[in-house]
Amino acid sequence: MTVHLEVAEGVGTLRLDRPPMNALDVATQDRLKELAEEITRREDVRAVVIHGGEKVFAAGADIKEMQVMDHAAMIARSCALQDSFTAVARIPKPVVAAVTGYALGGGCELALCADFRIAGENAKLGQPEILLGLIPGAGGTQRLSRLIGPSKAKDLIFTGRQVKADEALALGLVDRVVPAAEVYEQAHAWAARLAKGPAIALRAAKEAIDTGLETDIETGLAVERNWFAGLFATEDRERGMRSFVEEGPGKATFL
Repeated sequence: MTVHLEVAEGVGTLRLDRPPMNALDVATQDRLKELAEEITRREDVRAVVIHGGEKVFAAGADIKEMQVMDHAAMIARSCALQDSFTAVARIPKPVVAAVTGYALGGGCELALCADFRIAGENAKLGQPEILLGLIPGAGGTQRLSRLIGPSKAKDLIFTGRQVKADEALALGLVDRVVPAAEVYEQAHAWAARLAKGPAIALRAAKEAIDTGLETDIETGLAVERNWFAGLFATEDRERGMRSFVEEGPGKATFL
């Protein structure tokens, strides 16, 4: 298998394992979708880390595999490609990408599917598809522009240039830069903290934010309102408010 799922103490780690560069071939894409759907179903996974290892996150698609595909073959495959990444983006739990080394093309697009991105000082990110006479096909034109804005996204996509970790941080492409040796540790700590949080409320927050970004504000507010009211039926809400009244803020524990 080219992607593994490891679960411990509520945190699931999706670990890419296709050396040397974790090229995202068809089998890896399909495996990502399979595991994303499994994570969505599993109650013992409450937060997720996507990790490619100490040296590289993912250096993009398998170009040799793609080279032999004609127009008809890619029409058939492109939907499955996007579905794989969308399955990761729609995991209804907090997801953090732990980015070391290259995250290019499909690798950058995979990182964009996370809610938060922690990059090593050695990270290089980009969408170089234009240099192959292509454009991003796994969500890059959409998720990148929503994250950093259309002008900055167009700069990266039009030029195909790679950005180092410090520039990625300034662009908003990553959220934190740390020494490369600490990337997974810090990403896991982020996920572990949220794994102890109120699962239904976290799901609600993610859905409200993501849905709001894809629609008009009135629809987004309706989603927020429905979730907000609905959470008053949960045990987590009872625990949180009771703890606040009896012990003060920030001391509630959730099941």
